[in-house]
Amino acid sequence: MAIQESPTPRHWNYFLALEDDVSRLSRYLELTEANFEAYSLELVRILFAAASEVDVVAKQLCDQIDTANTAHNIDQYRVKLMGYRPEIAKSQVLIPRFGLSLSPWECWGSSQNPIWWRAYNKVKHDRHMHFSMANLKNALNSVAGLFSLLLFHYWQEAHDGSLSPNPMLFRAG
Repeated sequence: MAIQESPTPRHWNYFLALEDDVSRLSRYLELTEANFEAYSLELVRILFAAASEVDVVAKQLCDQIDTANTAHNIDQYRVKLMGYRPEIAKSQVLIPRFGLSLSPWECWGSSQNPIWWRAYNKVKHDRHMHFSMANLKNALNSVAGLFSLLLFHYWQEAHDGSLSPNPMLFRAG
């Protein structure tokens, strides 16, 4: 018996699970700029999960653009994706319930990687020195970065309304 794949793309379901984690977190830590520097083990987990999924989705998006894709790291993804979709750098993600507006890929407009990506790598490789970089601001921006990449990856599904269910917190700006 063949297993039928879910009509909802797996990467989208993963994002929705991360969004649910952020929603649960908001019961204990208000998602507000005043708390952006707060850090915790839960924020490490969210940052790691979102950033590593960004790596996977960015590679797949590069593969969509170019079947002979050789991009295998964030610097190469930036060059490839900005060459094809420069509007990524201007993408905004809103969290209306908390009055937040995030621009997770803004640094790509000046050929740099996002602060949240650099934080992910520093916390991953030198957690004993950079644990505080696993803060609310970087965690939210990593999830927002994943969300916006998914909207580009599933462009057609997003525009025809078949990318569902809708997120509860995150909205495209």
